[in-house]
Amino acid sequence: MFGSLGFTELILILAIVLLIFGAGKLPQLGEGVGKAIKGFKKSVHEADAIEAEAQGAQQQMAAVPQQSASTASAQGPGPVEQQAAPVQSASRG
Repeated sequence: MFGSLGFTELILILAIVLLIFGAGKLPQLGEGVGKAIKGFKKSVHEADAIEAEAQGAQQQMAAVPQQSASTASAQGPGPVEQQAAPVQSASRG
């Protein structure tokens, strides 16, 4: 069942837990363990979702400059390039 633990070993472990914590605390102990496992699973799934979202955002950000560069070259020189051209011509002449 659990690797090398058999049925007898599991019963012995449960009996020791019962003696240590008592019958009144076992439901609270089980509830706490259940909440801990549920919280762990939730955090793992959220971490995967956040990681996937971050990768998607990085891909979108990588695609945006490529689109901007192709759009700018299709429209011609931008205002910065227009201003830079006369300055370069004046310094040469």
